[in-house]
Amino acid sequence: MADKLIFEVHVEIDQQAVSHLKGPAGEAVMIPFTGTVTGELLNGKVLPGGVDTQRVNQNGVRHMSARYMLDCVDKDGEPCRVFVENNGYFESQSMPFKTIPTFLTNSKKLAPYLHCNQFRGEGHFENGALVIKFFEIGD
Repeated sequence: MADKLIFEVHVEIDQQAVSHLKGPAGEAVMIPFTGTVTGELLNGKVLPGGVDTQRVNQNGVRHMSARYMLDCVDKDGEPCRVFVENNGYFESQSMPFKTIPTFLTNSKKLAPYLHCNQFRGEGHFENGALVIKFFEIGD
């Protein structure tokens, strides 16, 4: 079974609020963002307060850890929230970058699925904008 796309996050970065530091041991960047969510499981928006924190070591390897809350409607039309923690390592210019997400939700319908299955993420630039695609890992 191939990996199955479950939803996408279309990221909107607040460029003026990005924090950056460069020191002798590497760099750190905090990137606040919002956005929209579309997919088979749920549709909605990224709530304010989401942040992608990145550390870049001296060899150019980037560790990213994004944490954010989704305010959505599930596939049955019920309102729900989903907390996303998305972590990955990649070289600065590698695309798509790959991540391992975990989810926490208050949706009775989605909780058994999102809390128990294995997922992966990919970051792509499409039409100049960042899109994070989440997949269920197939057998």
